[in-house]
Amino acid sequence: MQRIFITILFTIIHVVSVSAAELTAVQIYSDNVLLDLIKENKHLSQVVIDDCQLVQDIEARAVKSQMPSYQFLWGDMLAYGVCVKKDVPLGLHYMQASADQGLPEALEQLGRYYHVGKFVQVDVAQAILFLKEAAALNNLKAQLRLANIYLSGDGSPLDLPQLYAQLHQSVTDDKKVHKNITAKLTQLAERMPERVVNAAKSGKY
Repeated sequence: MQRIFITILFTIIHVVSVSAAELTAVQIYSDNVLLDLIKENKHLSQVVIDDCQLVQDIEARAVKSQMPSYQFLWGDMLAYGVCVKKDVPLGLHYMQASADQGLPEALEQLGRYYHVGKFVQVDVAQAILFLKEAAALNNLKAQLRLANIYLSGDGSPLDLPQLYAQLHQSVTDDKKVHKNITAKLTQLAERMPERVVNAAKSGKY
């Protein structure tokens, strides 16, 4: 009987040890991996998939190390209450900190929020400022949103050639997105003289 009890006890200890090892097996994301997750909009779901084990590491890299990718992730976690208590103002603070360091995805997201009124009041002028910075850093989502804004009559006509040039040089393997780009280029071209369109195509803007 005692031998059976000892065997069971060792089995339990082994299972607990394995479980503990599994809990500590999740490694903090490298900057490149996190950036890829952000670009694919999978960063929050990955934190949940990892059972919220990396919250302290993420916070440390955002707050202490001030890494823009982690500032963005931490800001999103706070804004949406993922694995932490929801705090929208603080979340926006870290998104802004990431944008201030030039992370295109942060710039695009803040521009989108100001455009649609997510967490903040609608401010198209502010949205354009963020989106233009993101577009200049080859963020295609920002470029397409800017096109929609310009085509709706907001923004300056003087900015059309630069956006046209950016979209003309954009690259995607998504057929739906490619079709959207083509449509936007056609619409933008209708609002500019032919010589300006040709200049934009040749990269002079």
